[in-house]
Order: sequence, then structure tokens, then C-alpha cells
Amino acid sequence: MKTVGIKQVAARAGVSAGTVSNVLNRPERVAEPTRARVEKAIDELGFVRNGSASTLRAGHSSTLGLMVLDLANPFFVDVARGVEETASERGYAVILASSGESGERERRNLRVLAEQRVRGVLLTPVGDDGDGEASALLRERNVPVVLLDHPAPRADQCSVAVDDVAGGELAAGELLAGGARTLAFVTGPLTLRRCADRRKGALRALRSAELGREAMREVPVAAMNARAGQEAARRLLEAGPPLPDGILCANDLLALGVLRVLSQVGLKVPTDVTLIGYDDIEFTAAAAVPLSSVRQPAYQLGRIATELLLEECGDPSGHAHQRVMFQPELVVRESSRRPGGGAR
Repeated sequence: MKTVGIKQVAARAGVSAGTVSNVLNRPERVAEPTRARVEKAIDELGFVRNGSASTLRAGHSSTLGLMVLDLANPFFVDVARGVEETASERGYAVILASSGESGERERRNLRVLAEQRVRGVLLTPVGDDGDGEASALLRERNVPVVLLDHPAPRADQCSVAVDDVAGGELAAGELLAGGARTLAFVTGPLTLRRCADRRKGALRALRSAELGREAMREVPVAAMNARAGQEAARRLLEAGPPLPDGILCANDLLALGVLRVLSQVGLKVPTDVTLIGYDDIEFTAAAAVPLSSVRQPAYQLGRIATELLLEECGDPSGHAHQRVMFQPELVVRESSRRPGGGAR
């Protein structure tokens, strides 16, 4: 079969070859009626662009890289949806990768994205500072990086994040308002910025309630999933009574795991112990006991981060770097308020 080229598409659509190129590479520059005519010609002729050739000419592809911590967490699925929809509107595809909360895996995947000549990268970093070896490698190759769900440590870098210190304070404050006077904090590694910040906020809430640091027992686990939450709950139970009045989990998956074990041993939430999660993923409202949580605007995080990245890609020298910080929202359901509002 004879290969269909840009010139044939241009002839069929009645436009110049340059206009076809703009539709393929910079669709936002082409008026909607003209773009529709070119896209129709592409479909009719079965034109397939030579991606490798265009990447070599431009020095980059029409793809963005997205690196998140854990694709099993619905929070990051919602973030990815915001990224993909925004990128698609601008004619970009997204290569999605997960670090699995592993620094080595993060470095390896970012190197692969650089080798694929992605136009830019959205990164939720494993390290606390967000400025590690792998992201430095991308900058050396002039690949823009926007930090996602992590504040930028540098003035010359964009980021979109949520104030997790405020979120941790909201979560712990809700348990204390419900009558708790001792807390357990079930958390992933404190090397993860979000865990450390949520812990900091919880301690701030204790100080506001005139309670000391000793009023909060920390239960660190290696991962932030439901299985790790079950492990944490078993450790709390094995430590013997008294069980803390309230349990604050660094994300909803941990909280769902804790809830499962408490139910298995006959402890009732919120009568025997109150419980709160973080992220407000879809499953929390439908749990056996509707779970209170701290809501983050996951979709908006992905969308705004992508807009910032594409702005920087389009005008690297004139782009004004922004550090966008959202405020979290407390969502109160059944799990965090003991009947009568008092401690056990």
C-alpha cells in the first residue's frame, strides 16, 4: 500500500501542508472548522504520522510523562484523569508510570521518560525535597518538570499541592472534637512528605487541645494500602489495652484496612473507637461504617498541574513559575463521632 503523506492530506482538506502540521503538533493554533476538515481528511485517507521522524525534528514528542506514587490508590487515579483529559484537549498523550514509593524505581522510570523525549513530566516524588537525582537529569535535558501533590523546593519550578499540615490538623481536630483524648496515627514512611506533614498537623491539633505529644501513638507501616492498615490495626490490638480513643490514618486505604480488622474482632466504630482517613476516595462513603475523611481536589490537582506544564513547554523563557497550594476540606461521616460525643 502506498503511504499517505501530509501533502495528500492537505490536498484533500484544501489547506496548506503547514496547516496540517499545525493540526498534528499545535492544534490550539488552528481554527476549529479548519481543524475538523483536516481531521476528516486524515480519517478518510488513513493517514498515520511518523512519530519517530517528528520527534527527531522537534527534539521532543507530543507526549507528557506522569509519575505517581501508587496506581492502586484511587486518589492517584483521579489525579491521572485530570492530567489525561487536560493533555488530550491540547493534543498530547500521557505516558503513565508509578514509582511504587521506591526511589530506585522512580529514577529508572524517569530515565525512560527522558529517553522517550517526552515534552514534560508531572512528578509526585518519593523523596521529601522533590529535587532528586532523577528530576535533575530531566532539567539537564531541558525537560520541564512540574511537581504534583508536592510543593516545589525551588523558586524556578512549578508545583501544585494541598496543605497537608492543615489537613492533618483538621483530621486530628475532628477526632478530638468527638471526645477522643488519646490518638493513634497510622502512617506510611515519614520520608514521604505527605505523611510527615499530616503528622505535623496532628501534633498541632494536640497542642491546641492542650494535650502533649505522648497523647498520640505512632504506628508506621511500610506501605499505604489496606493490607498495611490491617497490619497496623493488629499491632495496636497486640499492644494491649487501652486502645486509643481515636485512630487517624494517613490515607483512606489504611483506614479501610483498620476498619476491617476492628470489625473482625468485634470492636465497633465509632462506639468503641473513632476513626478518620485522608483523601476522601469514592469507597469511603460506602464503607460498612461511612468513613470521615479529609478531601483533596484530586482531579483539579491533575488538571492545573498539566496546564502549568503545558504553559512552560510553550514558552520556557517567558513562563512565570507558580506554586499553587489548595486547602483541604473536612468531610464528617459516621466513623469519627462517638454517640454522646464523650471519650470511652
